[in-house]
Amino acid sequence: MVAIPWLSEDEIGFPALDEALTEPDGLLAAGGDLSTARLIEAYRRGIFPWYGAEEPILWWSPNPRCVFYPDQFHVSRSLRRQLQRGDFSIAYDTAFAQVMHECAAPRGDNNGTWITPEMSSAYYRLHRQGVAHSIEVWRDGQLIGGLYGLAIGRIFYGESMFSRATGGSKIALAHLTTRLSRLGYTLLDCQVRNPHLMSLGALCIDRAEFRRILNRDASPEIKDHWETAV
Repeated sequence: MVAIPWLSEDEIGFPALDEALTEPDGLLAAGGDLSTARLIEAYRRGIFPWYGAEEPILWWSPNPRCVFYPDQFHVSRSLRRQLQRGDFSIAYDTAFAQVMHECAAPRGDNNGTWITPEMSSAYYRLHRQGVAHSIEVWRDGQLIGGLYGLAIGRIFYGESMFSRATGGSKIALAHLTTRLSRLGYTLLDCQVRNPHLMSLGALCIDRAEFRRILNRDASPEIKDHWETAV
């Protein structure tokens, strides 16, 4: 088994992305912590944490990278009908903890989750600092879908989404991409491809291109574009 670097809790730093393994794809380092400063530095560089409850913190930068260009989100006919029906309301940042709880709930036959209490606490700290955000879909007072992620510069880093009714997460994603396009965001990062995302217009770009976009649009000099008001 190929060894990967172990991060110190005393210093915030990561290996070069080109040192990430190809198998498993994108595994870059282990250890460190989930401090706000480390997480923001990680995302700015195209790195994210993903690990199980019994594992050390693992840091990833897969290649290629699954992304949306906000103005290229594909609205299917069925989703368009749902959006036009309008029997729901959209809110932002009114129920961040609840969205994370729903995203962490077991799905199907899988009784586990990678969103551990430690992860939830870390992202809630980011939310309190105005970096992490939730998008919520409500119907008759019930939360039926949503997602959460980080807004840094002109990049939104999607983390997880859920549905409690047909199309709940798609509605959230459609409204998010519209908002991101309006606010001048250049990219919605989805980390790893899956058939669901690809059917909605997601693309895969290589690590070099992803890094080029981050260097331009997620550097510390770029003012965050998120707005609190809907």
